[in-house]
Amino acid sequence: MHKVLLVIGDGGEVIDTMVPFYRLGEDFEVVVAAPEQRTYHLVQHHHASDWDITIETPGYTMDSHVAFCKVNPDDFLGLVLPGGRAPEFLRYDQDLIRITRHFFEKDKPVATICHGIEILAAADVIRGRRVTTIPRCRLDAEFAGAEYVAEPLVVSGNLYCCRYKRECSAWMKAFVQELHRRSATV
Repeated sequence: MHKVLLVIGDGGEVIDTMVPFYRLGEDFEVVVAAPEQRTYHLVQHHHASDWDITIETPGYTMDSHVAFCKVNPDDFLGLVLPGGRAPEFLRYDQDLIRITRHFFEKDKPVATICHGIEILAAADVIRGRRVTTIPRCRLDAEFAGAEYVAEPLVVSGNLYCCRYKRECSAWMKAFVQELHRRSATV
């Protein structure tokens, strides 16, 4: 069974993480990677009309299977970078940057949603690409040399970008189709 790497960290958004975990698990072996092999705390984001920012509350926990430093990216067909607050901190992990760059150097499918774009920006792999993300991460994408577009799903080569958790269905459908296409040739 082909493997897909799912990145997590404390503060990762529940739906951004769980939807890919369960959907990809139907057809692929999902390996959860993080800075260390341990339990991580996911969060739920809510929008309230009287708040200017997103409200964050504790969500589920998730165990990582492997630490980034032990990941051999050659073993994986695809990579998923969920959103939430986790990418803000994960983007400083040099092993994750190494892994991310590998997927772009080898033209392997990468899926990102919401703040996941911050990891791609830190890895300097979106220069010259069309991308989407939540509006408040637009500057991260543009400062990294990408063209931001406000669309629910943007596919740019091997990259599958989505903005919001409510857009996960089309995002995962497109990503899974590409993983199946690639797995038939590997």
